[in-house]
Amino acid sequence: MTTFHKVLLIVTLLSLSCLVFVVEAKVKKNHPTFEIPIPGPDQGIPKPDFETNSKGLWEILSINSGVSAMQINLMPTNKIVVYDATIFRISRLLLPKGVPCVPFQDLKSREDKVDCFAHSMEYDLATNQVRPLKVTADPWCSGGGLAPDGTLISTGGFLDGAKTIRYYGGPAGCKGANCDWREYNNALQEARWYGTQVILANGDFIVVGGRRAFSYEYLPRIEGQRPLKPYFFPFLYETSDLEENNLYPFVHLSTDGNLFIFSNNRSLLLNPATNKVVRTFPVLNGGSRNYPASGMSALLPINLATNEPIKAEVIVCGGNSHDAFYLAEQKQKVFQPASIDCNRMVITDQIARWETEDMPSRRIMGDCIILPNGQLLFINGAQRGTAGWWDADTPNLTPALYNPEKLKGQRFTQLNPTQISRMYHSTSALLPNGKIWVAGSNTHDTYKDVDQFPTETRVEGFSPPYLDPALDKFRPIIDEVFSTKNLKYGHKLETIFKLPQDINNNVAKNDIKITMYFPPFTTHGYSMSQRLVVIKSRTMFKNVQGLFSIESLAPPSGEVAPPGYYILYVVHRGVPSKGMWVNIEE
Repeated sequence: MTTFHKVLLIVTLLSLSCLVFVVEAKVKKNHPTFEIPIPGPDQGIPKPDFETNSKGLWEILSINSGVSAMQINLMPTNKIVVYDATIFRISRLLLPKGVPCVPFQDLKSREDKVDCFAHSMEYDLATNQVRPLKVTADPWCSGGGLAPDGTLISTGGFLDGAKTIRYYGGPAGCKGANCDWREYNNALQEARWYGTQVILANGDFIVVGGRRAFSYEYLPRIEGQRPLKPYFFPFLYETSDLEENNLYPFVHLSTDGNLFIFSNNRSLLLNPATNKVVRTFPVLNGGSRNYPASGMSALLPINLATNEPIKAEVIVCGGNSHDAFYLAEQKQKVFQPASIDCNRMVITDQIARWETEDMPSRRIMGDCIILPNGQLLFINGAQRGTAGWWDADTPNLTPALYNPEKLKGQRFTQLNPTQISRMYHSTSALLPNGKIWVAGSNTHDTYKDVDQFPTETRVEGFSPPYLDPALDKFRPIIDEVFSTKNLKYGHKLETIFKLPQDINNNVAKNDIKITMYFPPFTTHGYSMSQRLVVIKSRTMFKNVQGLFSIESLAPPSGEVAPPGYYILYVVHRGVPSKGMWVNIEE
């Protein structure tokens, strides 16, 4: 290299360095400044949530999504991954051109055939368009969850898929139009059909139960690697009826790192570090709550905004009698009325007891979704019968809103009904914009158009009352450019947002709360790893441009909020903003 070229290179590098410095300085300069403190709890009385007469609004998002949504997970890409069973060799969506069809042998005729249907798809929330995906090892009635790096991991299924571990997306996988499933057969130690998969405090997954699988196992961090061994779990055997009623057990990570496990009508606390049972809880009377007597369960919002010890409280609602599946399977089917009770218990209390009240209507196979403002939505399902092919009738078309902060007897509000029955194999998901994505329902072992309950590939959107346009004047808008997106445990984070100018002078710090939602894997009325954390806010300021800055503390540990991707919302007296994706590191 000549002297001239050396000088030219040095000048170029210096110019680039100056450009980077100027850009950085410009970004820092453009960061809003805040001078006006907002009163805190000691200076401002908390106001009630804004009122609305809205009972919610339904809309059709897609006439045909191609695949009936038996299993779903919202991804950090703002797309929903959907998949169904493969064994029936049919859907309403073909594999893309150039993607080889799947060879198989017909179980009845023993003829060699090919399956050219897609049994999985990626649903784009921005366009309501779908992209077919290829899944081969049958994921029928599997479990799943979102790993800390954004990879969707799915476990178990039927026949050739019963021991399969599947991976989709994530930094180690693929992006964009080339992304598809990566499958590892015979990876699990035990076959798991109807097994539950839940994220732990360190970001690992535990897989619990399944049909005739009275055990659990931990998934390794390395893609495709087999778990070390299964751990025999007598509790699952002890809670098994003749009709089972212990499949898809409800598993919730408590704030102390232990696992609350509910099966049939009993529950206990398991320490995943020692694999020892820490304690047992009172029996929940009133029938069975797990598949096929499929009730609903969630961990109630974890509130870090108080000075009290962090508690964990679970809710279990609906279900049916122990013999409901047996009666529904008879030649002359008898559909038992679903359970109407709703039960909650603080599992961190030394003396834990179930508190019971009634829902507005009976519900089985429903979903329980935690909303950004801390309320719960009960949606989908039936009022009589159980889970299973053709084993229920009387769809429950009316969602119910549940406010856990209100007194017993005042917590439920009935909302506007849908016109589409969402029975067996229906699903729903909370979206970043606050809407509910509702899909699926297939009571058949194939795809049928003509029936009382046809196979559903239509997708609906439900807007809860907090999306009433009359409340838009109170709705926060997050500034995603300057708000903190990469969180560390116990460290501060800044969220910048704006409110309509005419209400700026009437806002107190305790009118605003910051919530973080972990997007669950949902199937068969159970949202695995679902979690909402209300984080602690310390100071709040505003500026003359009408922007607000609220400084909060990230959750203290993985026990409270496992590592991974969350949707962060700013909630103004019950009215949530559109969510912003954030990530909390291990």
